[in-house]
Amino acid sequence: MPRQARIDAPGALHHIILRGIEKKPIFKDQKDYTNFLRRLGKILTETTTPCFAWALMTNHIHLLLRTGLYPISTVMRRLLTGYAQQFNRRHQRHGHLFQNRYKSFLCEEEPYLLELVRYIHLNPIRVGTVKDLKSLAKYDKSGHAVILGKYRYSWQDTQYVLGLFGKTVRTARRSYTAFVNKGIEQGHRPELVGGGLIRSFGGWSALKASRFTGLRVMGDERILGSGEFVESVLKRAKEDYEKGIKARVKGYDLNTLIDRVSGYFEIAPELIKSTAKQRQASRARSLLCYLAVSRLKINGAEIARKLNISPSTVSKCIYRGQSDEMSKKLEKDLFDW
Repeated sequence: MPRQARIDAPGALHHIILRGIEKKPIFKDQKDYTNFLRRLGKILTETTTPCFAWALMTNHIHLLLRTGLYPISTVMRRLLTGYAQQFNRRHQRHGHLFQNRYKSFLCEEEPYLLELVRYIHLNPIRVGTVKDLKSLAKYDKSGHAVILGKYRYSWQDTQYVLGLFGKTVRTARRSYTAFVNKGIEQGHRPELVGGGLIRSFGGWSALKASRFTGLRVMGDERILGSGEFVESVLKRAKEDYEKGIKARVKGYDLNTLIDRVSGYFEIAPELIKSTAKQRQASRARSLLCYLAVSRLKINGAEIARKLNISPSTVSKCIYRGQSDEMSKKLEKDLFDW
């Protein structure tokens, strides 16, 4: 059976699992961990991708990310390709470092965000790397200690997580620690990392109960959430896919969009493709980047190459374009379908 395409959308929450090929180590020493975290932080910052939880084990990794201005697939491709090349050079090896595709589950935020933060941060205890919660609070290869203030990584969004536990940092950290402690006895939780329809519906007990109500449930192995959430995600994914198809059928590509945006603003296309900071050109460039991503589904790297700017600059342009009050009107005027 062909593998299903990944599902993504701005603001979507993803639980990502990476494993070393044949369960072999992807970290051999402290420098490997440092290199990975430095690369992770740089890419998350450049792509404005929030991270709520993470844990690095010898042969696998867990990440909890929210899609920012770039698709998660773009973020992960940059992260894994760069790290694998660096790892191979350091350890004089060749070939693949990671096992097949990484796993990515699109998750319903309520109630799964906090459950996943706890599950991911307890990984070092579950695999025996650290023995208890006290040791985990000092462990530098998990986001748990960052939430507790023992380490600092600006790319980890501790403020959002702590805000769900209390109004003051001190109170929130105390409540968060108690919440994580309760999760230790739960052990491995397969409903958070596998199970298709069973996972989507919240476990076996909930699925069995539905038989007595006659309730029909939508499930998808790529999604963690209620039946209603699964259905809404799949509907949105279909709509996004159809937008891309319609754009190609009508002959829309990045060159076409540049021509139409430049015509709309009555400026030369070359001005948009330059680094000119003239106000009208800068605004047109930002709106162009936003529409290229949102309507044509063109990735940031391709846009950067076409406009001769860096990927981080594209991210900033997308954000400005999305926030521009003209974005909806321009989209309606340029895309008449």
